[in-house]
Amino acid sequence: MKVVCQKNQCNGCMACVDICPRKAITVIDSIEYFNAQIDISRCINCGLCYDVCPNRSMPDLISPLKWYQGWTMSDKNRKISSSGGIASELIEHFIKKGGYVCSCVFEKGEFIFKITNKLEERGQFSGSKYVKSNPKGIYPNILNLLKNNKKVLFIGLPCQSAGLVNFISDQLQENLYRVDLICHGTPSQKILKLYLEQIKYKIETISDLTFRVKGSFGLIVDKKRKLAAQDAYTIAFLDGLDYTRNCYNCLFAQKKRVSDITIGDSWGTEFRSELHKGVSLILCQTEKGELLLKDTNLCLRNVDVDRAVANNHQLMHPSIRTQKVDLFFHYLKSGMSVRKTILLIEPKRILKQCVKKIFIELGIIREKDG
Repeated sequence: MKVVCQKNQCNGCMACVDICPRKAITVIDSIEYFNAQIDISRCINCGLCYDVCPNRSMPDLISPLKWYQGWTMSDKNRKISSSGGIASELIEHFIKKGGYVCSCVFEKGEFIFKITNKLEERGQFSGSKYVKSNPKGIYPNILNLLKNNKKVLFIGLPCQSAGLVNFISDQLQENLYRVDLICHGTPSQKILKLYLEQIKYKIETISDLTFRVKGSFGLIVDKKRKLAAQDAYTIAFLDGLDYTRNCYNCLFAQKKRVSDITIGDSWGTEFRSELHKGVSLILCQTEKGELLLKDTNLCLRNVDVDRAVANNHQLMHPSIRTQKVDLFFHYLKSGMSVRKTILLIEPKRILKQCVKKIFIELGIIREKDG
């Protein structure tokens, strides 16, 4: 099998698929690994896929110029966001200024990327997505907008942002604004689909899927929570058990970043009274990013950098692949359900959530406690 980057290390950014003039590349998702496979009968050895692949052609990483923590001044945008609403505010501001926004949406059972300049569509980008999103087809669309002198705001994972910057020529970068997320790692969409099937949901029939509401983690399907506590899928994600192999060797899990702006959660913040509303961590790498932040309706505060990094290990190193990860994929590939797999690997975590569920239902504790 001929692949674009090192075998089993593809991050699934799809830039190679979009740039290939012969449509010779297919990204194979085997749940544990992604591989960008090249059809040698179609390949003309142009090398474009190698040039655009972040694993083979790493873009420049930039040390942050400024570190902030903060939140949007819009109560509405902050309420619909997982954290402090920075992304939601940037999206609204950018569209109002006449620009286009590109980010991940959940649509027809898939997590794909969409571009819009319509304010009424901005809400579909809100919320964390604890799954690997698919940007296939979006890079040429962004390129066309930039060629027509349109401004584009891209919000995605660092690997996707890196694929985008490799896809777009230097001459067209001026109107492109890139925001990346502090990413733990991402599991294949196949795991999510499998888990939902096991709890009697078909992902294709779901219209709304939420992974988190502020500090409360757990799947909410069509506005209804399946469990009163964390479910097996959420536990697997939070414990770093189900990411694709490349995530444990992520090149972007460090303080130097690939985008104009980086956003995440300000875990460990001293603004304790604001936590229930959400407080974001913001890293700004470029003057262009700084101007965008200052022109947006945000409350920006200083942050203790050492504390911020200590509470976001992805700014120091990737998630660690433990023996539990190997067990997870071994059990899953053997046909065991996601719930039973997590029960075997993390029995104490499951027991704690079962007890918590009972206490919540009895009204002894609130959902966010414990």
